[in-house]
Formats: sequence, C-alpha cells, structure tokens
Amino acid sequence: MFTNIGLRAVLKVPASVLRESSAALCCAASVKPWTNRSSLLSGPKVRSGKCGEDQTCFVVAGSFAVPQPVRHYARAAKKKKTGPESQLSDLPPTMLKMDYAAVSLAQTTDDLVKRLLSLELASHKEKLQLKQEQLIAKVQRDESDRSSEEVQVAILTARIRNYQEHLQKHHKDKANKRRMLMAIDRRKKILKHLRLIRYDAFEKVCEQLGITYTFPPEYYRRATRRWMAKKEFCIKVFKAVQKQKAEQRLKIKQSSGSTDTEAAKTNAADI
Repeated sequence: MFTNIGLRAVLKVPASVLRESSAALCCAASVKPWTNRSSLLSGPKVRSGKCGEDQTCFVVAGSFAVPQPVRHYARAAKKKKTGPESQLSDLPPTMLKMDYAAVSLAQTTDDLVKRLLSLELASHKEKLQLKQEQLIAKVQRDESDRSSEEVQVAILTARIRNYQEHLQKHHKDKANKRRMLMAIDRRKKILKHLRLIRYDAFEKVCEQLGITYTFPPEYYRRATRRWMAKKEFCIKVFKAVQKQKAEQRLKIKQSSGSTDTEAAKTNAADI
C-alpha cells in the first residue's frame, strides 16, 4: 500500500525538480565532513563540480552563509580650528633662557650647549616667565620697580592671556576659568584706581600692553517682561508729573504777571 502511494507521488513531481534534487544530493556527498568551523564562519565558499555529463552544480560549503562585512571608507580629516595666536609666538627659539641671558660664557659656547640653554628646549613655564619680564620692562617706573600698580597689571595680563590660550583647548576646565575671571576682576580694580590717581600712567599701560578698558555699567538688572512693563509705566507717570508741574509754573507766572500790572497801574494813578 505504502509503495503504491510513494510511486504515485514520484510520478506526479515534474522532471525538473527531480533533476535538481539529484544534483544537490550528489554534490552534498562530495563535501568533506571534516571541514573546519572557522572556514564555515568566514564567509560563503562556493564549490563547483560536474555531477553529470551536461550539468554543473554549485554548493555552498557550510550550514549557513555569513554576509561579507560592510566596507567603511575613511572619513575626511577634520580641519583644525585656528584660534588666536599665542603670546609666546613672538619669542625666537634661538633666544637664551632668562637665567643664562646675562652669562657671557653662554654666548661663546658651542651650538649644542646653546641649543640646550635656548628657548627651543625650554618649558612653557620658562617661556611664560620670560614673556612676563618683557611686559614688566615696558611699564615699570625704574629697573628696581617690582610692586607698583603698573607692574601688577603687566603680571596679571600675562597670566590672563595664558589662561585664555589654555581655555581655547580645554574649554571645560572650570577651575582655571574661575582663576582667569578672578585675575580679570583684580586687574580691573587696579586699572580703575590707577585711572583716578594717575591718568597718564593709565593711558601708557593700556597702550603698551594692548588693553581695552571698558567702563562698567551703572547697575546690573535682569531685563524681564515685568520689569520692562514697570519701567514703561514709571516713564509715563514721570512725564505726566512733569506736564502738571509745567502747567503749575505757567499759572504762577501768569498770576504774578497780572499782579505786577495791577500794582503798576495803582502806582501810576497815585502819582
């Protein structure tokens, strides 16, 4: 009974399906059972072989085919942001350090030792110290002046510009940002005092150090809608009061003028 049912099912299947199934079976038999697992996971490997005289079959080695990884092309290089020039950029690298500038032996030594003593191999702290001395020399009153207001402004200016350059690269450094703001406030107070007592020195310091002095506002007030409406109402009230006062002055002038004319008339009549 079962054999009859199987024969009937085979006879109903078309010839093309039988041909494809026979080709797959013959090629599957050709696949080696000891194939390495890594080779199966590395990607689809296609084998071709002749199963019969006129047909060629293709079998994928492995139980499943892994797709090839997507190729990620290199991104374009980001352009570096060009910030303001550093205050240390005008220092030549062949210049000697501050400790060896006055030594005569350092001027006559060989090139290797000069390079070791020059700013080319100096630290940032040494360069900043030399720049600070240059700014002090522009505004100090004499060679021994180290504590005047002009010198304090020069020291704070070098420090503030160093903080600004640092914050251009590390904008999340809140501690140094706080120190910079404190130094700016201190310099502003010194400049305000210097402007009151010695205006010529104040102008010289601002010109030599490249400082732009801006006057602080009279008062600080946050502009809100309520404050703007209140201010507009106060202006209206002020104008109304001024108008009433002007009318009162005009009435007083007119009344005083009429009394003067009456007095003049009575005096003329008495005469």
